Amino acid sequence: MNSTRLIHKRTSHKTLWFGLLGATVVIVGSILFGYAQGQKKEAEKMNPNKAVPSDAELRSKLTKDQYRVTRECGTETPFQNAYWDNHRAGIYVDLVTGEPLFSSLDKFDSGTGWPSFTKPISKDKVVEKRDSSHGMERTEVRSSKSDSHLGHLFEDGPAPTGQRYCVNSAALRFIPVEKLKEEGYGEYLALFPQGESQNNQP
Repeated sequence: MNSTRLIHKRTSHKTLWFGLLGATVVIVGSILFGYAQGQKKEAEKMNPNKAVPSDAELRSKLTKDQYRVTRECGTETPFQNAYWDNHRAGIYVDLVTGEPLFSSLDKFDSGTGWPSFTKPISKDKVVEKRDSSHGMERTEVRSSKSDSHLGHLFEDGPAPTGQRYCVNSAALRFIPVEKLKEEGYGEYLALFPQGESQNNQP
């Protein structure tokens, strides 16, 4: 009789320990999985090797204006777009791939109603192409990675470059300086030595 009770107690203790061990494995596994997913999302925010989405994906992800501008070389309405009057410090990235394109430090008020920049963050981020559409001779600017239409380049900008990159807001996403690290663009913080409060325009 006593031996039966002892065996039952040992079995109960083993079951309890196995249960606790199993629960611990599940909890630790969940934490690790959550962390891995978080890291994956972080990496996807700024991944220069990320594949360009298919046309079908872009049609479903982008708004009509964004698709028309980036894939069909459209032009958004001046003075009625997201960034023409944006004075915050930060960088402007390719809406499709997240590739860094322009800095607020190079943005200026051109009076045209579109975001205007004196230069890109890096020359290899944009591609210039001849554009003879609408009876005009212009230089089209496209993003190098996604081949998205950004806007046009004109030779009427301020010093030091004398150039004006006239860009559609619909082709861009703005990352404010205080979000650069969080969004995976920490290396660009060095552009803004005065920190989060920096504002390059009055």
